[in-house]
Amino acid sequence: MKKVIGIFCLLLVVCVATAMMSDQFLTKYNIENLLRRTGLFGILSVGVAFVIITSGIDLSIGSVVCLVGVGLPWMLTVLKVPLGLALLTVFGVSLGIGWAHGLLVTKLRIQPFVVTLCGLLIYRGLARGITRDQTMGFGNDFKALRWLATEKISAPGIEGFGVPLPFILMIGVAILAAILLNQTVHGRYLLALGRNEDAARYSGINTHRMIIMAYVICAAMAGFGGMLFVLDVNSAQPADFGNFYELYAIAAAVLGGCSLRGGQGTILGVILGTALMQVLRTMITLVDALPKNIEYAIIGAVILGGVATDELVKRYVAQRKAAKQLQA
Repeated sequence: MKKVIGIFCLLLVVCVATAMMSDQFLTKYNIENLLRRTGLFGILSVGVAFVIITSGIDLSIGSVVCLVGVGLPWMLTVLKVPLGLALLTVFGVSLGIGWAHGLLVTKLRIQPFVVTLCGLLIYRGLARGITRDQTMGFGNDFKALRWLATEKISAPGIEGFGVPLPFILMIGVAILAAILLNQTVHGRYLLALGRNEDAARYSGINTHRMIIMAYVICAAMAGFGGMLFVLDVNSAQPADFGNFYELYAIAAAVLGGCSLRGGQGTILGVILGTALMQVLRTMITLVDALPKNIEYAIIGAVILGGVATDELVKRYVAQRKAAKQLQA
């Protein structure tokens, strides 16, 4: 809870600072855009949080976003696949990707970094191959489907302002994820194996099943996010669509309190971390005094700072426990 309060306070400080440096920050258009991006990236971040809690990592998120993002319009506009079948296919592919990652990590004992790094290359290559590197989009068709990413829910008492539907979808995903993580036995199993996989296995937990579940959830959220991203922009170029999205998701999760060592993290913290990342991106865009090409430097600094802070906190806690044992 202390980490959640800390990230919330930091978010408020960054918001206030950005509002003071740019009069465009608090405009209705910018707030809507900020909420939309927070919703889209928040879905990815919630998914990767489950993998990080198990002390794993998933570097393939951006490529899964790309594969779904170009695959869905490719099936609908080029292959003329019925809408229902196309949606089932992209979600089935996403689930299959997560299942394959989980099996490779648990059964073959391949490091998650290697498995998902290879996935990053494979899925991007497949996306470019099936589309022949051509931009895929919906054109003026499938407006009812695009409603999922473009619709806004009017806010009572605020004329001309609406809450983007992706943000509301993210809230729904976050609530379900929080219930799974905090109110079910599966969530307790995930946290337990993240802290000590051997101890969890000796206590009777099917750790392989839990790890596979975490990767399936992560890939499913990447697929869902990829669909929303392409519906939002209406087109996707397979060479760069979804590039570095995994870094935004991982940075948000780490910033929100998920330890890369595993066994620690909250969904609320992940959402706040996602919001902070998007506010930082907005600050770079709106504040003239900041160079526009340092965005990735900030992401790298956030990940490094989160890992370093986690390490220092763990050392401090260990020293306190050792000191108390000596006094006893």
